[in-house]
Amino acid sequence: MKATLLSAVLIAALSSGTAVAASVDVGGAAMYPEKNIVQNAVNSKDHTTLVAAVKAAGLVPTLEGKGPFTVFAPTNMAFDVLPAGTVENLLKPENKQQLVKVLTYHVVPGRYTKHDLENLIRKHGGQARLKTAEGGMLTLMMNGPQNIQIKDGTGGVADISTYDVIQKNGVIDVVDKVLLPK
Repeated sequence: MKATLLSAVLIAALSSGTAVAASVDVGGAAMYPEKNIVQNAVNSKDHTTLVAAVKAAGLVPTLEGKGPFTVFAPTNMAFDVLPAGTVENLLKPENKQQLVKVLTYHVVPGRYTKHDLENLIRKHGGQARLKTAEGGMLTLMMNGPQNIQIKDGTGGVADISTYDVIQKNGVIDVVDKVLLPK
């Protein structure tokens, strides 16, 4: 019954010329394209550290804003491999400025899908640079025919593990490392 109803809705939408944006599962939770970045991220079990950091940094209103933004969202495991005490230290009120710097380094103004990123990389001879909201630069490059890697200001490299989680105000790409500015 559910499958029949879903099929009918999809057929009706496709025949009417209306695009149907699908939700993507991230961290055990559906990410809905009609919600904003924060509304979706708070439901991901894999991003509880990131959400706590965004709240501590006071960035919720920004990431709920109009955008568009492309967010390279590190998982809890990405934060776990930082040196012991790093996350706890960044979350202290006296380190809010440094926390904001690290978090806004993961945000690029604009809406960049995987296709857009691949085109930029090809257009620029194998490496593309994007300016972050923090003001630093990220370098993107292909690692094989399907995987995009991101090099941060310290030379660290992250892989994008989930692409194109479309949001009302941008795109989230899940990364396996915390990106650090110079």
